[in-house]
Amino acid sequence: MRTVRLPRRSFTPATLSARRRGACPGTAAARPASLPPDGSVRTPDRWPGTLLAGPPKGRVRAGRGRERQKDGAGAVTQLTETVEGSGLRADAGEDGRGPGRRFAVDGFAPRHDGRSRERGKALRGRTPRERHAELALAGDRPTAVEAIEASNAGRLTDLVPIRLGRMAATPFAFLRGSAGLMAADLATTPATGITAQLCGDAHAANFGLYGDARGRLVMDINDFDETVPGPWEWDLKRLAASLVLAGREIGADETTARRAAFDAAGSYRRTMRTLAKLPVLDAWNAVADDQLVSFAQAHDLAEALQKVGAKALGNTGARFAAKSTVRTEDGGWRFTAAPPVLSEVPDATAGAVAASLGPYVRTVPAELHPLLSRYQVQDVAFRVVGTGSVGTRSYVVLLTDHREQALVLQVKEARPSVLLPHLARAGFPVTEPAQDAHEGRRVVLGQKRMQVVSDTLLGWTTVDKLPYQVRQFRNRKGSVDPAALLPGQLDDYARITGALLARAHAHTADPGLITGYCGKNEALDEAVAAFAVAYADRTEADHADLLAAIRAGRLPAEHGV
Repeated sequence: MRTVRLPRRSFTPATLSARRRGACPGTAAARPASLPPDGSVRTPDRWPGTLLAGPPKGRVRAGRGRERQKDGAGAVTQLTETVEGSGLRADAGEDGRGPGRRFAVDGFAPRHDGRSRERGKALRGRTPRERHAELALAGDRPTAVEAIEASNAGRLTDLVPIRLGRMAATPFAFLRGSAGLMAADLATTPATGITAQLCGDAHAANFGLYGDARGRLVMDINDFDETVPGPWEWDLKRLAASLVLAGREIGADETTARRAAFDAAGSYRRTMRTLAKLPVLDAWNAVADDQLVSFAQAHDLAEALQKVGAKALGNTGARFAAKSTVRTEDGGWRFTAAPPVLSEVPDATAGAVAASLGPYVRTVPAELHPLLSRYQVQDVAFRVVGTGSVGTRSYVVLLTDHREQALVLQVKEARPSVLLPHLARAGFPVTEPAQDAHEGRRVVLGQKRMQVVSDTLLGWTTVDKLPYQVRQFRNRKGSVDPAALLPGQLDDYARITGALLARAHAHTADPGLITGYCGKNEALDEAVAAFAVAYADRTEADHADLLAAIRAGRLPAEHGV
């Protein structure tokens, strides 16, 4: 039996049924007073008269501000009242004891009609699920080399060769560094029009473990540099394509590689359906713990996850500081250079980064200000990170407490999302950013919207007029390298990441709507797998173009860094 672990309790299909009846698991008497003794679910046709109940059968409009309800006892007039100055609308009977009251409040849901799945299913007529297999490249698509050259704009030129060397390693690595090129290709693919907060770079390598505030490990998406609201299909297709490339890299046969993409889509679909059945708060707070392995049927990967988790517990900023710092003559601490990955910065740069932490503090919750006030800023260094991020400005800041225990913050440049230029072409509205818009804020809020548990010290700041995000460095982070798995483990990893992506999307998209569209059969799974294979082929060709440009001297590359 599959279970989904939620904070302090888990739910099986049986207990979910009990919750829908209003009963707590294991009890028959505990049910809301508004439910009948048999525990049956009230529907709009059997209106119970509770605060948020649906409308009675037979209600008709009786004119502006008035509604008439017909039932066996005769007609009862409903008055629609506006609460002055509150923006609220309330329905009440003539005697003040009508069948129910509902309020339309800004920021909250309108009346639920329970038809999300029906609306999602109706979208199949406009966008058949089978069409998600399509890959039709635009006629004005840039070459891979042109796209890379354009993406190097604004980066530190001396680090560009490191970026290209990392992208040149394999097609799997190339895809990781070319989120913008894939976004351009996805813009011409079919989409339902359902919007979710996107990771923007849901590459299979961008999932992993990290610690919560109490040091417990959570598994989730861990890269949000490109996060924006957009079509949920984009994240799913990027994940699927990267899994096919991972399979090819580890020597899996084509059936196994394709199966990984198929399983990721299937796990996404099934998880979304499970979340749609849960109460909203429970679905929102569903965490990825050890039960995820069972839910995703990823037993072949369990041992690998345990090893990664054990290693992640020791992967902390304090441990990094112990290996990368030295005491100064005046009793302070400094980073020790390890170029080109870790390097010293001039005093002016260090001072600017340190000064930016003042405004940063104002972006974290106020209750954490006393915590940060107990740390002293010791030093700043430059550190190269990632694949797609190489060439952007990224600093590590050493802080120490009264016992000289270290806390390391990462201050990382936040560039505009590479997805943004392509959303309009896909039919998604794009509003011009406000003058005070901050790319670091975009990244942080996107991350918090998608994760159940986020770094408590997430924030943003500005250094030399450039936006940055701020977070803990090496916060018990660990990850499974999908390009180093055994072929028999790849489908397990695919199911886990598909489930995590669904849970993340369900925070900002109606899971019932997506569930209605995806359905119970494997039509979507097959289509996404077919797309993934086709895009993996395209990525291999793009990767070959990059290698040719490097050999011809058009692009510089430094390998093995």
